[in-house]
Amino acid sequence: MTGARRVVAILGAGGTLGAALSRRFAGEPATDVVVSDLSADALEHTVAGLPDVRGAVETLTADVSDPTQVEAVVARAIDAFGRLDVLISNAGVLAPNGRIHNLSVDDWDRSYRVNVLGNVNGIKAAVGVMRPQGSGSIVLTASVAGMTAWSHAAPYCATKAAVIQLAKVAAVEYARDGIRVNCVCPGTFLSQIHDGLPPEAIDAIAVKHPLGLGSADDLLGAYSYLASDAARWTTGAAIVVDGGYAAP
Repeated sequence: MTGARRVVAILGAGGTLGAALSRRFAGEPATDVVVSDLSADALEHTVAGLPDVRGAVETLTADVSDPTQVEAVVARAIDAFGRLDVLISNAGVLAPNGRIHNLSVDDWDRSYRVNVLGNVNGIKAAVGVMRPQGSGSIVLTASVAGMTAWSHAAPYCATKAAVIQLAKVAAVEYARDGIRVNCVCPGTFLSQIHDGLPPEAIDAIAVKHPLGLGSADDLLGAYSYLASDAARWTTGAAIVVDGGYAAP
C-alpha cells in the first residue's frame, strides 16, 4: 500500500464504534472508504459526522447476515476505487438479557447469523478480491465477552468467542495469500445501548474496568494499527482494549 491510495470498507458503520471508525479512516491521508450498515438512517448519520475528508466516500446499506449484500459492499469498493486493502467487519448484535434456559432458539440464531456468519461473509467477500491482489488486512470486532463469562449473555459471549477463533483460523488459511486477519476485543465503552440506564447501573459496569469506562475513540488506535503496514507481521491476533477488564 506504500505510495498508493488505500481503500477501506467498513461493515456496521452506523453504531457508535462504526461511526468513530468511519471518521478515523475517512480522515486519514490517501484513503478512500466504503461505509455500510443495515440501517439507512444510522448510515446517513455516520456520513453526516465525517470530517472534511481527504478521499472519496461511498455508502451502501447491507445486512451482513446476507452474503450477497456483503459481496455488494466489496463490489462497490472495486467499482469505485479498483481495489480493497482493508475490510473492517464491525456489525454485531446483543441477545436479550437472560439465563440460558430462558433464551429462545431465535435469540441464539440471530446472534449467530450476525455475529458469526456476518464475519464469515465479510471474510469470504474480502478474500475474493484480496487474493488476486496478493495483499489485504481484515479486522473483525470481537469482545472481551469472548474471553470472559458474562452472566445472562450466553449468545453474545459464545458468538464473540467464535469470532476470535474465526480470526485465528482465517489468519492461518490466508497468510500465504498475503492477507492478514486479526480482531479487536473491546471492553465496555459508552454507546447508545447505555442511553436511559440509571447512574448506578453505569457505575456497576465501570467498576469492573480498572481504568473506568472508555469511549469508542479509545479503540481506534488498535484498528488503525491492524489496518496499517505497521502491522505487516501481525496476524491471528486478538488485541484486547478493555480498560483492564480482563486483567484480574
